[in-house]
Formats: sequence, C-alpha cells, structure tokens
Amino acid sequence: MSISLDSKLSFDLVFSHPLLATEPNSETAPMVLAGVLLTLVFVYLASKLGGELSKLVDLPPVLGELVAGVLVGVSALHLLVFPETGAVASDSVVITILEKIAGLTPENMGEVFNTSSEVISILAELGVIILLFEIGLESDLRELQKVGSRAAIVAVVGVVAPFIAGTVGLILIFGMATIPAVFAGAALTATSIGITSKVLSELGQLKSTEGQIIVGAAVIDDVLGIIVLAVVASLAKTGDVDIANLVYLIISATAFLFGSIFLGKFFNKSFVAIAEKLQTRGKLVIPALIFAFSMAFLANVIHLEAILGAFAAGLVLDETDKRKELDQQVIPIADILVPIFFVSVGARVDLSVLNPTIADNRQGLVIAGFLILVAIIGKVITGWSIFGQEKINRLAIGIGMIPRGEVGLVFAGIGAASGVLDKPLQAAIIIMVILTTFVAPPLLRFAFQEEELQLEKPDLAIDG
Repeated sequence: MSISLDSKLSFDLVFSHPLLATEPNSETAPMVLAGVLLTLVFVYLASKLGGELSKLVDLPPVLGELVAGVLVGVSALHLLVFPETGAVASDSVVITILEKIAGLTPENMGEVFNTSSEVISILAELGVIILLFEIGLESDLRELQKVGSRAAIVAVVGVVAPFIAGTVGLILIFGMATIPAVFAGAALTATSIGITSKVLSELGQLKSTEGQIIVGAAVIDDVLGIIVLAVVASLAKTGDVDIANLVYLIISATAFLFGSIFLGKFFNKSFVAIAEKLQTRGKLVIPALIFAFSMAFLANVIHLEAILGAFAAGLVLDETDKRKELDQQVIPIADILVPIFFVSVGARVDLSVLNPTIADNRQGLVIAGFLILVAIIGKVITGWSIFGQEKINRLAIGIGMIPRGEVGLVFAGIGAASGVLDKPLQAAIIIMVILTTFVAPPLLRFAFQEEELQLEKPDLAIDG
C-alpha cells in the first residue's frame, strides 16, 4: 500500500481517490474506502452495544467490547474478518454487501478485502498506541518509580514461573518435543497491558498502589516478552538461539525505557513552551501526538513494541504542567480509535477450536486445561512475590497480570506461521488466550470489591 503524490495531483483526484489508492486511476480505491467505512460502522455498533450491555450487568465495558468482537468476527457473524486468520474475501459479509449493492466485481474482491482489512488492522494498532499513551498520561511517573522494585519482582516472577511450569509440564506430562513446548511456555509469559490498564482505569484503580504495580510490571513484562519471543522465534526458524540479537534486544529495551524517563526531566519545560507559543487549533494535542508517535516509531525501529514507546511518551508528558488539559484532549481521540483495537482482538478469536467433536480439538482441550491452570496460577502467585509489611491487595495484583489478550495471539500466530505448533497445541494456546483475557476483568473487579468490603467491616462493627 503506497501513497502517490506528485505535481499532477489535483484536488479532484485527492477527494475522488483517497490515500488508500495505490495508483491515481485505481478502480478498487472507492470500494476499499466503502469497505473500511462499512466495517467501521459494524465495529462501532458492536463496541457500543457490547460496552453498554457489559455496563448494565456491572462488568467492565472493555469485556463487552471483546465479546462483541467475537460475535462480529470469524467465530460468528463474519462482519469483521482478517486474512491472517485464514479468511478469504467470500467469507466477509462486508465484501458480499459491496458485491451486491455497490458494484464490486468478483475479480476485485480479493484486493479490496486484503487492503481494507489492512487499513482496519492499522487503525487498531493506532488504537492501542493511543490507549497506551493515554494510560501513560494517567500514570504517575513518581509513583511508578516508588513501586519500581516491586513491579520488577512481579514481572520477573510472572514470566519465569509460567514459562518453566508450562514448558516442563508439556515435556514431562504430554511428552511434547522441546521446541514446541518452549514456544507454548513462552506464550504463557505474556501480559496484555492494554486490557489490564483499561480495566484498572475503568475501576478507578489505575493510580492506586496495586494499579501502579500492575502497570509497571506489565510494562517490564512486555519488554521481557519481546525478548522471550525473539528467542523462541529464533529457535523456531533455526533451532538455535541468536545470542547477538538477544543481547541487542536486552540492551536496547533497557536503554529505551531508562532513556525515556531521563528525557522527561529535560523535555517537559520545552514542550510546554512550544505549546504556549502555538496559536492554532490543536496547539497542545498535536505536538503531544507528534512526540508520542515519534517515540512509538523509535521503539518499533529498534525492534521493541511501538506501544512501549507510546507509554513512555505518556509518562514523560505526565510530568508537565499541561497534563490534565492534555489528558482531556486525548480522551476523544481514544474514544474513536481504541474500540477498533478491542473489537479487532475479539474478532480474531476462532471459537471453533472449542468444538470437542473434532479429534484434534479434543487433544487440544486437554492440553488447554493444563495451560489455563498454569497461566492463571503462574500469574496469581506474583501478588505474593512482594515482600514487606505494607497492606496491599495481593490478589488484585496477581489477577491483573492474568490476561494475555493480543500479546498471546501474537505468540500463537507466529508459532503457527513457523510450523512449530501443531493444531492441538495451537488450539490449546488460543483457548488459553481466550479464557485468560475474558476472565481477568470480572475477577479484577471482584478482587477490588472484596478489599472494599473488608475495609467496611470494622466500620459496620463500630456502628453496630
């Protein structure tokens, strides 16, 4: 997908052939735009209905968005499907509608499907980048630094425990070969910072001690996860670990995070001074987005996750005097883009792997039971890895680390593409991702509610 802008480009051409066109006279460009627009209609309808219904039953709206994504995705209505899940143009209801009422020719169906799906995927990626930028703005760098050591312990335990238990268990109990077992064990290490942070924000717990530990641990977990993924991907391709690449990832990730924190001490006043000199609309939010996207780009270039760069940018700008004003201006942007991300995550989940009538799935379900047990216990115990006398909700910390979300799906996708994972093991990993993603939000709410009840009991006793 390329953007062609030369001296012959007229205003008519710009508006009749949008940036999605690969060439000025592309026949598919209007259909691609139509496909993207119709898909967004379905995405926003699903997001809003799912979020509202979830809120009605006192569950976090993000859970409703994920479930709505499953319903509109490959598992049910096929309103939002992606080529990487194995879907083709004829599987997409959107493409079928365009064929019937908008004049899309059968010859162009595949091109329109692939391009429009790519656009939605990019919008979803922008959504999670904006989400992590927003979370960074809502986090307090000073508070994160206070819980830094505890967050690091939680992250390390949350990576090492499930990785070792999962890998060893698959080898000893199921007789699995080493490389597939290592890959599945690696998939257990992931934590979806996007999902967990969103739930914490909705519960009003993002700035609590527990929330800061969870977010800090999830950030460190993400860095460790990238390193683990690099190792197992190298194993999958060559059977050997690329030590040079591993060392590079460790050094670059560490330097990036500490460098971002160090940058904030010098950048804050300059940012505010620039924003105050600008006179046109967006004088605060546009420079902030430039900084956030630049940090995300830099992280991506050095082979880290772009979301880490966005989160680091949010942490830096959280220290400025304009933080509250900026936070309010970012919220509407997040409201537009973030739902695309969560619905897309749900849409990619294929629930057909839960069908026990298929032989491969039966074996996968047994392995999935083991992986789910390890996935939950391996993260819940992290809450008790924190030592000290301070009263803290250890259960909430452990539960907050449970959801794998899109991160787990990345592991499953890379494993499947490399041929390392057979169908039963691939199905088992996907089931584990589904369950941990969907059970974490209500469990996290329960954990914090239990704490509130415990705090209220002494008051009730006194009143009595």
